[in-house]
Amino acid sequence: MANISRLKIDQADFWKVLEQKLAWNSVADENIVSIVQDIVREVRSKKDKALLEYTYKFDHVTASSVADLEVPMDTIEASLSALPIDQQEALKTAAQRITHYHQHQRQESWIYTEADGTVLGQQITPLDRVGLYVPGGKAAYPSSVLMNALPAKVAGVPELIMVVPSPHGEINRLVLAAAAVAGVDRVFTVGGAQAIAALAFGTETIPKVDKIVGPGNIYVATAKSIVFGQVGIDMIAGPSEILVFCDGKTDSEWITTDLFSQAEHDEDAQAILLSTDKNFLDQIERTIEKLLPTFERHKIIETSLKNRGMLIEVENVDQALEIINFIAPEHLELSVENPQDIASHVRHAGAIFMGRYTAEALGDYCAGPNHVLPTSRTARFASPLGVYDFQKRSSLIQCSPKGSQNLGKIASILARGEGLTAHARSAEHRF
Repeated sequence: MANISRLKIDQADFWKVLEQKLAWNSVADENIVSIVQDIVREVRSKKDKALLEYTYKFDHVTASSVADLEVPMDTIEASLSALPIDQQEALKTAAQRITHYHQHQRQESWIYTEADGTVLGQQITPLDRVGLYVPGGKAAYPSSVLMNALPAKVAGVPELIMVVPSPHGEINRLVLAAAAVAGVDRVFTVGGAQAIAALAFGTETIPKVDKIVGPGNIYVATAKSIVFGQVGIDMIAGPSEILVFCDGKTDSEWITTDLFSQAEHDEDAQAILLSTDKNFLDQIERTIEKLLPTFERHKIIETSLKNRGMLIEVENVDQALEIINFIAPEHLELSVENPQDIASHVRHAGAIFMGRYTAEALGDYCAGPNHVLPTSRTARFASPLGVYDFQKRSSLIQCSPKGSQNLGKIASILARGEGLTAHARSAEHRF
């Protein structure tokens, strides 16, 4: 049985224990950083040659050129048509829902004219080219392809380059099928830190991108942090998290399975349940013991719950909200009677799942909102991946003759106050 921690908000050391359980070190050790720095440096200088060497070394794939590692578009399209009909329809329906939701996020340019004729505004333009990293091999994450590619397409990004490792030449056709559905433009079977470096700096074959998105292992995450600044990145994601607040009136097996759904990701994942009902927390403990052996990834779930899981008893909704806003969870389930009322008081959360019938897993695949969410308490200042991450804003300023005089006088005074006389005289010349 998983020995999951039981806490009460009124215990003397509650906040200290909570912080200890929440703590997670997102920094790679020095050895990994050194390895990744070497890989990035080699790919930056030797380009295709280094990429081929690392692909052979890490993925055991031999190719005479990087062009040979590009997946032909007809192969990508064939991967979709080769799927069972139910998988094809599931991918297409999920893609439609994700696209529809993200269309509401699309920002448009705007402009206004002041009384003296001065024109001010903001021009919205998409990024030119985006790189999408997708884990490969036996792991299949078609949902990750959809969630990262479709907002970029809605934003109007004209070219999307996908990289996916193919250990021993194994390519997952579900991932390729998702690329076909999402409208990915080019796919290369390269992975790891070397793929991130190739996207960031470009090689003779793989074009340089403006932003890199998508999940990966510690080497990929470290590479993204190293190339940030040369290109944009989405985020450095930590382990998956779920925080459920339940009033004790939802089926205990539903809630237990919701906790398992995130705990099964890996041993560092975190599953937390808050409740005002002590008896319900007791029931959850019994249900965990009952259900755990029936899950394929039970060992991972058990370790996750033991290391970072928590069942927390609170006295009322206000206390629950205090904890929720402190934790700033990636996924928040409000399995209560009045979820929208409580949600209005949640200041920090990546995604909020409201009501007893809204399993977090629906958001992972097909509800519509993005499943790329801030983790490790970063929801205090960060947001889900969205269309806005693939659009840029340029300020628009056009002064009329009168506006130039009015603003020029103000600018002149301020510039001279800062000792920047060239600034002042530049404005004054137009008086």
